Amino acid sequence: MAEEAVWPAHLFMDLDRTGPVPLYYQVSSRLEEAIRAGEIPTGARLENEIAIASQLGLSRPTIRRAIQELVDKGLLVRRRGIGTQVVQGQVTREVELTSLYEDLKSSHHEPGTNVLEREIRPASDAVAEALGITPGSDVLYLRRQRLTDGVSVAILENHLPIDFADITAEQLREHGLYQLLRGRGVAIRVAKQRIGARSAKGDEAAILDIEKGGPVLTMERVAFDASGKAIEHGYHCYRPDMYAFETTLVAK
Repeated sequence: MAEEAVWPAHLFMDLDRTGPVPLYYQVSSRLEEAIRAGEIPTGARLENEIAIASQLGLSRPTIRRAIQELVDKGLLVRRRGIGTQVVQGQVTREVELTSLYEDLKSSHHEPGTNVLEREIRPASDAVAEALGITPGSDVLYLRRQRLTDGVSVAILENHLPIDFADITAEQLREHGLYQLLRGRGVAIRVAKQRIGARSAKGDEAAILDIEKGGPVLTMERVAFDASGKAIEHGYHCYRPDMYAFETTLVAK
């Protein structure tokens, strides 16, 4: 049964309809305050735009813009077949040597994982070069969907040396990859990383619940242990309204 939609109409009883502050901004800011204060809980589904516009006596474009403001801030997410839903906010990830699972945990989000693929396959030339192995050598290939608070946020693809072929799908559903590696005594010390963006391709839009061909953030990483051996090659794509990278720049 679908969760009942909510709309805190009492928050909007005294909208200033003649003043200089735009109505969309008044609606957006009051809704944001209610979400951040927990008055509207994470996971709550809002009324649709037509119903909200009717209740408040405002135009649908005004409500659409108010909602979009909070979608852009990562406080709301539009989900096909469900509607507009409250989330805990966009995941902002500092560019550090951590896993997405750990970043979600540390920012008080609840991570979830669906293992889409797990197989032994021959390394392509690009993967072999990244891992420092012979092309065609067997590697463990993983493809996972990462969720935060039940909302899809990323698709994670990883290639690991065959030494790690005994990592199971069940382990991956319960733990982050770096957590599993550390549990095996692997100390990841350094990584080469590249961040970019592109259009969603293949089944990515369906998995991330975005429009076909919509934008995604990307991150490619090769991680090395203390001896300089390549431990994993990762290529991940992220839903941009739910995810951001953050870095600190220091002048020399």
